[in-house]
This record gives sequence, structure tokens and C-alpha cells, in this order.
Amino acid sequence: TPPGPSFNPSDPPGVVASWAVELLGQLSSRYAGRHGARGLNELLQLWTGCEATRTLLELYGQCFGALLGSCPDACVAALLDTSLQHSPHFDWVVAHVGGAFPGTIISRVLACGLKDYWPGGAPKLASVVGILGHLASRHGASIRQELLRLFHASLAPGGGARGGVGFLLQLALLSPPLLGAVWGELVAALTPPVLAQLHQRFAPLPREELEGLGGVLVRLLGQTSAGAPRTLRFLLDTAAPPGARDPPPDGPEACERLLSLLLLHLQKLVHGRGGPSPGDPPPRPIPFLEALRGRERDLCLEALRLEPKRSLWLHQLLGLLAVYAAPHGPPEAFFHLLALATTPPQLALATQLHAVLAPSLADLPSAAAAACVRRIHAGALPPPQLSRLLRNLSILVAAGPEDPLGHRLGEELGRNLPELAQLLLHPDADVAGAAALLLCALPAPPLRPAQLHAMLRAAVHHLFLLLPHGARLLERLCATSPSAARAALQLLVEAALRGGNAELFGAFTPPGDPPEDPPELPKPSSKASLLDANRRFAAAVDFPGGVCSVFHAGVIGEGLKTPPGPPRHPQHRISRNTQTFLGVLLRCCRAADPDSPPGTLGCEGPQAVAAALVEAVCPWAAGGDPSWPPQDEPGRGGSLERDLGVLRRFRQHPLLFPLLRVVAAGRPPVLARCWPVLRGLLATLVAHWDACREPSASASPWHLRASCALVGCLAEGAMLPPVLGKAQELFPRLAPFEVKLLLLSLWGYLREQGGGAGNARGGAARVPQRRAPGGVLGREGELGDPGGCLAALHSVLHRNVGSLGVLAGRFRT
Repeated sequence: TPPGPSFNPSDPPGVVASWAVELLGQLSSRYAGRHGARGLNELLQLWTGCEATRTLLELYGQCFGALLGSCPDACVAALLDTSLQHSPHFDWVVAHVGGAFPGTIISRVLACGLKDYWPGGAPKLASVVGILGHLASRHGASIRQELLRLFHASLAPGGGARGGVGFLLQLALLSPPLLGAVWGELVAALTPPVLAQLHQRFAPLPREELEGLGGVLVRLLGQTSAGAPRTLRFLLDTAAPPGARDPPPDGPEACERLLSLLLLHLQKLVHGRGGPSPGDPPPRPIPFLEALRGRERDLCLEALRLEPKRSLWLHQLLGLLAVYAAPHGPPEAFFHLLALATTPPQLALATQLHAVLAPSLADLPSAAAAACVRRIHAGALPPPQLSRLLRNLSILVAAGPEDPLGHRLGEELGRNLPELAQLLLHPDADVAGAAALLLCALPAPPLRPAQLHAMLRAAVHHLFLLLPHGARLLERLCATSPSAARAALQLLVEAALRGGNAELFGAFTPPGDPPEDPPELPKPSSKASLLDANRRFAAAVDFPGGVCSVFHAGVIGEGLKTPPGPPRHPQHRISRNTQTFLGVLLRCCRAADPDSPPGTLGCEGPQAVAAALVEAVCPWAAGGDPSWPPQDEPGRGGSLERDLGVLRRFRQHPLLFPLLRVVAAGRPPVLARCWPVLRGLLATLVAHWDACREPSASASPWHLRASCALVGCLAEGAMLPPVLGKAQELFPRLAPFEVKLLLLSLWGYLREQGGGAGNARGGAARVPQRRAPGGVLGREGELGDPGGCLAALHSVLHRNVGSLGVLAGRFRT
């Protein structure tokens, strides 16, 4: 190495400075093994605590300051020469002088280091690194500014880019603090013109030298933590610009090569760490990956763009980061991939990542499922992202055993089935629908009755939230056991007749109707009102049921009731909703009786529907045995208010008649369990036709349809023989009083079949349930001879022989 500049021997400050710095170097080397100091700071405090060395430092500092104006290069060169001769014991002197003259020392140290640098190494490079490393804690901004100035100066014409860049790379490689201080600004300075200049300067170099510089740069990238995300984005944007951006000139090829080398280097570091044995210290961290820990979401977003080159690099980086950050990193990466993927190709990234990581991380699917469940329970996901996560999980799980990832995810998520079922109650319809898809795909583990009941309630709520699409989950739950199907039927009927759900099937509340609950007794008050008393108790008065009876036609002084408005939903939608609901109900009924013949309903499902129907329409009769009505005619007992309540419920809820038909379809017949409902409806219909003075029954369309539907249900439920069940065909052509006579004849037949007469106060006899051989019911003769109850039917036919004569043959016995 050529000798550096020296001081003028005739200059007194130079002579004193040379003597002082040489003496400090000799003292530092001679007593290096005796002080026991650890680190540069302790060494500095130890030597400055000695009066002799402190005096020498003061003399050298004064002479150094006096010589800076005339020969600054010689001052710094002499300091570095002495430091190189007595390194590393002399570093404390350089640190002390650098702290006193930071501006001069930093710039001159870099200039001297660059001047003596060559590719094989620099004698003064270690001293330069030591000086700058010590000054970086207090003068980092000045060091960063000088390094950037040196970088830009090396790119200028004649600036020696090869030596300047190599010198900076060597400094950064030897000093991580220097690298962290300047790396972010260096990356920001790499604009397209700068990249073009670098490519132009380094292109003529031999291949071996270029590979050496590339290796140094890759090692630097692996050691850097400050600005690692920014560096990664720079490399990606330069190697494969996103979208339609134009690539920088002469930059993509070099950055592609650099990215490939970096990923290979990181792969060696990650898989070379191994697992620490018991008692061994933890593996050394990888700064570049350490800086990316916790940024899995950003990396997944970039990878999900599915841009060919970028996606491949990011996929490899996600795999390396997952192995490095195990056990917490891989589940987070999988969660973000599942929560952000919107297309099948994007979702395939999760499967591909699992295939890469499966040999290293066997429990990855279980950990990923647990991470998803934790995020779901935390409630921090917005509804769109939560919906996507659930749908993607359902797609993977539905793949079955053919997909190892989906199969393992399904096993783990199945353990959280009751908790996931609560998402069916989510206010967002998309989230509830996605939860239903996931629950349908998951294997059903054994559940406790309370858990199963909670899931059934949530499934019923979801069914009415998304009626056309929510039946699959409920059917699957009903198939688990007959008891689950019975509970589902009970919940279905209750929910279909309540609140906003009932409006889906055309239900309404006529304005001015009294409440459905029984009236309360009036509270004592100083102001008595006869009108309020009439409003409360008028419905409970035992009217004779004659032509002058008026049932809630209005209020005195206020006129007649306001007619009900149109339903909230159009009729075609109401019909579609009704058909969908009845389809679900019938499938649940078949699940409650798995041994019933195909195409028929057993008795368990209809019995559950009957119990729910009685509880909804006649809560006062719920839980009791089906009892026969009093012997006097309908409408003459003391239960007028209850009967009116039954009629009001049927008028408000068009779904009740289809539910009665479901009960009537049960085999053996179970319609008798709905006797309180049938009795109240029959009594109010008879009272209406008795009070009606229209020339034709068609003038009361609702009551006509109700009468026909009631007789049809009685016939289908094997409570009437076919000859009496066909009487509904005559109703549209009869007068109101003739309809009343036929209904009373049916009443008489039912009473005769009750097996005995009740007392006038409401004595009861049980309704018979007859069973035909082979389960076929409803043939005439099985319920008893109806001959005594056909007189009214024949009389009506005879009176209307002109219009009904063609139908007389259908009513022969």
C-alpha cells in the first residue's frame, strides 16, 4: 500500500500531533490485554479516565483542529495509518476524535477509504467501518448524507462507479448499522435513469466479477431488515411491473436475476437453520424475513393478482416465510389467502401452498382452521370478507377426501360446528348464506341435545332469511335423528306463524282487530266506561247464534271495521314461498319417520306439526288430549271467544290450511290431535253461514274456501267417509243456509263417531282413529255407516236437482 500523506516536520502542530498519536497507539497496543474492558465504550471510558492519556488526547485534539484548515487529508490519513497499525486497540482514539470533529472525520474517512479500495480488499476498510459504526449512533444523518453523496458522485462521468458501488457494498456488508442507516434512501435513489447508468457501467465487467458483486448484494439483502418491504416492492416492480406500467430500461433482467438469487439464498438460510435441540440456543434470525413477519396480508394481496412472474416469486416467498415464522406464520398466511381469494384460480394458491409446506408442517391444516375460527369469533372481519372466507372454506371442504387440505380443514372445523352455526343468525344475508354452505359441507360430529337444538333454531331462522336457498342445511340436520326432525318441525311451524316470517306466506293483521291474547280483567278505576267494558267482554257473551248476532263487525260510534289492505308481498312470491316451505316441511316429516314407505308420511312428523299447530292457534288447548265438543250445536257454548280467535288466526295466516293438510296426510291418521282447531273453525263457519243472507255462498269467498278446505282435510285425515267428504264439491252452488245444513250434518256424524255423548257442559269423548289393513285409510265402511247423516245431503241434492242432478251419482252409498 503506498504511504499516505504525512505532516510537515517543521510545523510544530504537526510534530506534536505525530508524537501524540503515535504514543497513544503504542500505549493502546502495549496495555491491550491488561485493562479487561468490554466494548469500545468501556475502553474509551477507561483510557479517558487516565490523566496521561487524557492529556495526550487534548494535545492531539488541539493540534488536529489547527491542522484541518491547511492539510485535512494528511490529518485523517495519519489517523487511519495509526489505526491500521494498532487496530483494533486504537479504535477508541478514532472514536473520540470523530466525536469532536464529525463533519470532517466522516467525509475524510470515506474519501480515504475509497481512495485505497480495490476489489481484493482494503487495508483501511475495517478502520473505516469501525469509525463510522461508532459515530452512527449520534451522527447517523451525517453518515447517511455522505454515503448518498458518495453514491451519486460515483455515477457521475469519471466518478468510478465500479469502485464507488463496490466500496459501499463492502461497507454495508461489514457493518449492518451502516446498511440500515442508508438502505432506504439508496432504494429510493434507484430511479430508472440511475438503473440505466448502473447497467451501462457494470455491463463490460467480467462475468466472475459481476457474479461476485451479485453475491455480495444478495448477502446484503438477506442481512437487511430496515426497508425490506420497500426493497422487495422495488425488485418486484422493476423485474415485473404490475399492470400496464413500462419496465425501466435495462432493469428487469438484472432484478429478475437478483430476485432468483435472493430466494435461493433465503431458502438455504431457512432450511439450513434446522430445529434447535434441547438446551441449544435458538437459531439465528434472518433479518430480511424477520422484517416481513406480520406482513402476510400484503404479500397475499400481491400474490392474488395472479400476474405470472410476480405471483410465482411471492408464492415462493410466502412458503419460505411460513417455514421461518412457524408455528404462527403459516396459519396467518393461509387465513389471508382464504379470506381474500375471490376466484377459483386465486383459491388454488392455498392448495398449492399447502402442497409445498406439507412435508415440513404436518399440522398446517389444523392450525389454519383454528386461525380462521379465531378470526371469526373475534368478530373483526367485515361482512364481505367474512362471507368470502366461509364460501372458500366450504369449497375446499366440499372437495372431500380427494383434497388433503379440504379434508383436514373439514375435520378441524367440524369440532367447532355449534359455534359456526351461530353465523346463521348474522344480520348480513350473504354471511348467513355462506355459513349455511359451510355447515352443509362439514362432517357432523356427535352433538349434545342442547347443541343440536341451538343449531336447529339457527337453521330455522336462516331458512326464513333465505327461503329459496336455506332448506338444504335444515334437511341435513333433520336427517341426523328422528328427534331432531321433530324438533325442527316444531320450530318451523312456530317460526312460520310469527312476525315478519308470516308475511312471507301472505299473513296480515286486519286493522281494528282485537288482540289475539285473551282479554284481561279490567283494573279498578274511579272512572268506569261502559264502552270499554263492552269492548273487553262483548266477545265472551253467550249469544244464541241467531240471525241478529254480529261478531266484531265494528264499534258503536266508529262504524264498521276497516277492510284489510293487500299483502306486503306479491301473490306469485307468496305462492312460491309457500311451496318451498311445504317442501321442506314434508322432507322433515319423512326424516322423522325413516321407516315409513316411500311416498307416504308416517305419524311422527305430522304429530309434531299438529302439536305446534294447536299451540299456535289454540294455546289454551296445547298439551291436552284431543276432546270431543259439547253435544249442543256449534256456536252455542261458552267458548265463542275462543272460536272467534281460531277463525281470526286462519284469516290472518293463509298457511294454516296447508299445514292442516300436512297433518291430515299422516298415516295412521293424526288429524284428531288438531280437534280444538277443527272445532273452533267449524263452529265459526256454521255461525257465519247461519247469519249470512246472501243468495249464494259465493258472496262470501273466504268462508267458502275455508269450508271446502276444512271438509277436504277431514276427509283426507280419515275423519269423514268419502261420501261426506265430497260434499265440498257442492258448496259453491248452494245457498248459505244449505252450506250450514251440510256442515251441521258433518258435525253430527263426527259426534256419532266419537264413541259416546258428552254432557251439555262440555263433557268429552275421544275422537276415534281407525286403521285399515295395510295402512290404507279413508275407504267407506271403515269409519262407520254414514246413512243417518245423509238426509241433509240428499235433501239439498233434491232441492237443487236442476243444477246438481249430474252430481247425484257421486253421492250414492
